[in-house]
This record gives sequence, structure tokens and C-alpha cells, in this order.
Amino acid sequence: MARPFPHVDGVEHRYVEARGLRFHVAEAGDLDAPPLLILHGWPQHWYEWRRQIPALAPHYHLIVPDLRGFGWSDAPPSGYDKENMATDVLALLDAMGLERVRLIGHDWGGWIGFIMSVRAPERISRYLALNIPHLWGKPNPKTLLGIWRFWYQWVMATPGLGPYMVGKRDFAGFLLRRIDPGGIWTDEERAAFTEPLREPDRTRATVQLYRTFIVREFMAVAAGRYKDERLTVPTRLLFGTQDFAISSAFLGDGDTSAFADDFQIELVPDAGHYIAEQRPDLVNDRALEFLRDAA
Repeated sequence: MARPFPHVDGVEHRYVEARGLRFHVAEAGDLDAPPLLILHGWPQHWYEWRRQIPALAPHYHLIVPDLRGFGWSDAPPSGYDKENMATDVLALLDAMGLERVRLIGHDWGGWIGFIMSVRAPERISRYLALNIPHLWGKPNPKTLLGIWRFWYQWVMATPGLGPYMVGKRDFAGFLLRRIDPGGIWTDEERAAFTEPLREPDRTRATVQLYRTFIVREFMAVAAGRYKDERLTVPTRLLFGTQDFAISSAFLGDGDTSAFADDFQIELVPDAGHYIAEQRPDLVNDRALEFLRDAA
């Protein structure tokens, strides 16, 4: 029996075929309004944005997909390197006939959003990223001291241990209960995110997501994989400094002029990693203000 969708007023659901996969897309707002693509992170799916959809839908046509391996989208056994997942999203835009969009992304959705912005800047008019490092961070003593925060990634990426912890022991639920500083999620909301990951194909997707990052991507990025890329899309990064996993040290000194034309970082001291749910009013205000004037 298929899992039901959590309810959010005004949201309709459909499936779109792209790259041989079936992607679930939640949509809201007027179809003739400017399109706004919104990408979730781990361990979540489209429902992460339930506190943004009511505020943004009166202004935009919201396209809120589940990424490969998450939510109600297909979960193939491979393809979880983030460049490939960015290709997924660009192909999804093609399949939906969307040439140019505004973009919001959080966590892995935010990382994928940065990749899309440097690979296909003509497709993105403005980009608001939430609690994710940008692609141009350089290792330094502060970031190296913060590597311990990635311990949970090593757990999930480890053969044998990762599938057991994610699929059999509800590791995602354990993490969310541990880091929740003040009731971000109800029990039902937390379960809506974590229970799908215990399905075998989605357990495997989570393991592959992190194993690919640790084994193939992390060192390449640290060594300057994107150093010759320039960010030309106007971009804002909203970053809660109480993030349990990512230190703000990964953002550098805030000077982005060496690799970006128009990129500003705002640190939010009273928010953590799940800023869209912890500080929805702030995120909604920043999104409406910044995205409004996109060309």
C-alpha cells in the first residue's frame, strides 16, 4: 500500500518522468505565476517546506520535488553523487517545460542548488541557500577542528553498519530527536521524514548519498574542484550558527568576491541546521524580499 502524502493546504501532487526515473513533485500556487523551485535536504522531502508553502504560494508557482531516493520519488541503487543529482533536477525542469526559475535549497538540496547555479546559470534567476556550505570553502584549522561533527555521516556510510542503523535502528529519528532544541517537529512530523528511510531502497539511497560524499566528493571539493567556477547567479545564504553538523567556519570570512558576482551571507545566531522549520517567519521574509526582484 502506497504511503499517503502529509497534508498541506493548497498542495497538489503529481509524478514527472525524467532520466528514466519517476519524480514526485508537490505543487502550489498559480500555474501562471513566476516559478520557484524548492529543494529539500536529508533526511527530509517536500514536506520540509510546509511552513514556507503557505507564505510563498500567493506569489509564485511552487515546484517542490523529492530528490532521487527520497520521499515518493524513485530510489535507484546508484547515482547519488551530487553532480548527478543536479542533472536530475535540471532534467526535471526540462520535463516540466521550465526554462528559468527562482531557487531555494537547504542542506543537500542547497549543495545541489549551488552546482546547478554554476553549471546552468541561465536557468536560475536568483538563489536562496539555507545552512549549507558553498562550493569554494578552503580547509583551515577551524574547519578541520569541526570535522568531528560529521561522525553521523561516517556511521551511515559504513558498509554493514550504515544499512543496519538507518534501516533497522531508525538512526535518522535518533538524530532528529537528539538535536531538536525546542520542539521543531511533532512526533508525527518527525516520523513523516524518518519512516520512509527505513524502506530498503531508501535506506540504500541514504547510505549511497553519504558514502559517495565521503569516498568520492569531500576530498575533491576540499582540493578545489570548483575553484575555477564563478557564481554569477545573485545568491544569498541564510545560515543558522547553532547548526549541529556544519560549523560557520566552513563559510570563510564572508568575502565572496573572489568567486561570486553577487553573493551575501547572513548568519542567524538563534537558529540551527533546520532553519526553515525553526525560524519560518525569517526564512519566508528573506525569500519574499530577495526573490521578488529577480529578472
